[in-house]
Amino acid sequence: MNKPAFQSDEAVEQRPVAESGPDLRRNLEKQFRQSVDGAIGPQPHHTLKTPNSGLSVSALQIAQSLGGKGISLTVLTGVTRLSDIVLICGSAIAAAVAGGELASFGWPHVFVTGTAVLFALAFFQSADVYQVPIMRQGLSLLGRVAAGWTLVFAMLALFRSTTGIGAGITDTWIGSWFVFGLATLCLSRVVVHSLVRHWMNTGRLERRAIIVGGGTAAAELIHELEAQADNDIRICGIFDDRSNERSPPVVAGYPKLGDISALVEFARLARIDMLIVCIPLRAEKRVLELLKKLWVLPVDIRLSAHTDKVRFRSRGASFIGTVPFVDVVEKPIADWDMVAKRVFDLVFASLAIVTLFPLMIAAAIAIKMESRGPVLFRQKRYGFNNEIVEILKFRSMYTDMADPDAKKVVTKGDPRVTKVGRFIRKTSIDELPQLFNVLAGTLSLVGPRPHAVNAHTDNTTWDDVVDGYFARHKVKPGVTGWAQINGWRGEVDTPEKIQKRVECDVYYIENWSILFDLKILFLTPFRLFNTENAY
Repeated sequence: MNKPAFQSDEAVEQRPVAESGPDLRRNLEKQFRQSVDGAIGPQPHHTLKTPNSGLSVSALQIAQSLGGKGISLTVLTGVTRLSDIVLICGSAIAAAVAGGELASFGWPHVFVTGTAVLFALAFFQSADVYQVPIMRQGLSLLGRVAAGWTLVFAMLALFRSTTGIGAGITDTWIGSWFVFGLATLCLSRVVVHSLVRHWMNTGRLERRAIIVGGGTAAAELIHELEAQADNDIRICGIFDDRSNERSPPVVAGYPKLGDISALVEFARLARIDMLIVCIPLRAEKRVLELLKKLWVLPVDIRLSAHTDKVRFRSRGASFIGTVPFVDVVEKPIADWDMVAKRVFDLVFASLAIVTLFPLMIAAAIAIKMESRGPVLFRQKRYGFNNEIVEILKFRSMYTDMADPDAKKVVTKGDPRVTKVGRFIRKTSIDELPQLFNVLAGTLSLVGPRPHAVNAHTDNTTWDDVVDGYFARHKVKPGVTGWAQINGWRGEVDTPEKIQKRVECDVYYIENWSILFDLKILFLTPFRLFNTENAY
């Protein structure tokens, strides 16, 4: 691809950069956090809203073609390692069964098997068999696995002859184990190879990136990324606030799809993993203005440092090949954290359903006996990344007065609420059906509470009340959350109340851990006794 002759025109405030590496990152993060903290407050004239028609037809078509869920490389390699451990141990037992030695399978066998697992993981790692580019190569992958497995037994033979440990183990078992292990490991790699090629072809294993900022700097970055061997970055387009005179409509073959507001809408529709801000680090003011708009998205945000020629230590930067980036915003709850949280949700939601099922049956009977209509109430609410999801609740209003669009806030003594409804709302029993939303994956057990799409205060929607409101949607919403633990539940009749909720939600997102979820889950029943604002 020929390099376009675009000229850079950065008409921005510039100043020398004295810091590098971690110092630069900490300084930028500090200023960014200060700007964000100032943004989470009543700022009705500077709100970030997703426009209804902010995308061009071509940008909308591209966004719609980039849907689907991605596969974490970290999880993929972790699962592959785990499967190797299971196959090695399983083949050792299978060899004992085949040779009629299962009864004599004792601690020497267990020790040798454990040693083989450690050697195998080390040799496979050295042979790069856990690298996705190698997983795509087929015969090369099988050759590396076979060579690594052979080295494992060579090391075991050396270990056995020099130390005498395992001398009582029969050669028949060792030979059968070698054959069974080689066959199962190679068969598993055939499966992995097929899956990886399929996921690569469907885009599930690629990291999708958007370039923020155009011109010569963006063109040079794109060329450097494309020159990296085995690059898994797919550039999906360029967004820039500048006009075509200052930022060409096509850079290195990639179209400019819109401005920064359009980028936010684009990232809501498409699966985007990373935003690369291609603006000189010395243009600090402009960088901070962009980050203040983009931090609400559930993506990694990196500042390209390739044009600044700054030397970074690995702790202060990340690299794609040899191209350095400053990591400012990281996608929350990703990779193994996401797996751990999903397991947490499934386990505790299932336990809660089993434990609370009699209470849910009693609530359903009471609702049905008091008034006509369905027992469950469905409402559209904001989910992860502003996706509209339908949540379940026990119906607490008369059917003909129900308000699925949340056009009118429920107030104290609201005549629309039934007697049973008043009780289940105060005790939060009406929220229990959302445990089934957790099992379905639309909600998490703990997270920011999902708000109704049209939720408002004083005829102003909450995203107009609080700038940065949509940052709470960077993770999956929850049945309970940190805001509710801190007393921010029930009616929202003042801007301060929704502001405090958003502050708690952002704190939760930035400090998430499994232990934090356990703490919130443990405190939830006790906080339900505070029914001051619940009606």
